[in-house]
Amino acid sequence: MLNYPLKRAVSPVNILICGSLAYDTIMVFPDQFKNHILADKIHKLSVAFLVPEMRREFGGTAGNIAYNLQLLEGNPHIMATVGDDFAPYQAWLSQHHIAQTHIKTIQGTFTAQAFITTDLDDNQITAFHPGAMQQAHLNSVKQAEHIQLAIIAPDGRDAMFQHAKECFDAGIPFLFDPGQGLPMFNGEELLHFIEMADYLAVNDYESQIIQDKTGLSLPQLAAKVKALIVTLGAEGSHIYADGQRHEIPCVKADQVVDPTGCGDAYRAGLLYGIVRGWDWKACGRLASTMGAIKIGSRGGQNHHPSRAEIEHIYSHALVQDALKEDPSLAAPAQTLH
Repeated sequence: MLNYPLKRAVSPVNILICGSLAYDTIMVFPDQFKNHILADKIHKLSVAFLVPEMRREFGGTAGNIAYNLQLLEGNPHIMATVGDDFAPYQAWLSQHHIAQTHIKTIQGTFTAQAFITTDLDDNQITAFHPGAMQQAHLNSVKQAEHIQLAIIAPDGRDAMFQHAKECFDAGIPFLFDPGQGLPMFNGEELLHFIEMADYLAVNDYESQIIQDKTGLSLPQLAAKVKALIVTLGAEGSHIYADGQRHEIPCVKADQVVDPTGCGDAYRAGLLYGIVRGWDWKACGRLASTMGAIKIGSRGGQNHHPSRAEIEHIYSHALVQDALKEDPSLAAPAQTLH
């Protein structure tokens, strides 16, 4: 008998998303950078690229995770700092009924922004302005009430330290997701985070950086948390928990358009399952489902599946797993309630 526990909570389960809110301005250069950069002149580089195609996306780790969690009706609460230019993003969050109680505006600053120019070979030149994100430590977890689970995602350096410590002191379990913030921390600092955290999530590349910086192997790191999650892109993911390595297959996407934000979508699925006490295979399968759905759209917040569509993809993935283990297994129909 299979059980698909994708059902609405009887009462709201509050999940705190500590991380960045940012605008991503993405420009496409319809040529190759290498055709316009002279190798013997890079000591005095001065180039300009005509970019006829440009789009602005809502992004940032906290925004992407919260958006995906809200698709699951997971009740996310974003904790982030933003600038005077936040109004369009604020309207977007309101449109999707995402709580904004812990989003603080820092007067006289811009919301964090990434300016990304991509050529036809998918090479990228990126400039990132942190803006208000540098003041994220002005927010405090102490101001958030009735939080059952949190995630510490890439944000201002001081804020990541502060919010992790506040969660630990308050007894709020949290997932540590260092992501692109990894270069800000040395091995001792990363170990401090990990020893406070209940869960650690990284991609394969980041896992190697953490091993190099801390001097610990993956099994040694896994022993310090309830679960260590390592995502492997198209190869799926591994979840180290309870002395085991759970291998989570990748959910097949209908189409592959843009990987931007797939890791954030994955983490939303993880958070949803963790706070409900699911087993790790179910958590991983929902996480992979969310990543597969997101990769079919450009940007981190442009996919709009219904909850029923998410359930269908998720349930189908679980059925396929069960049939691989036991081909004679018959799966019952499942509906949300």
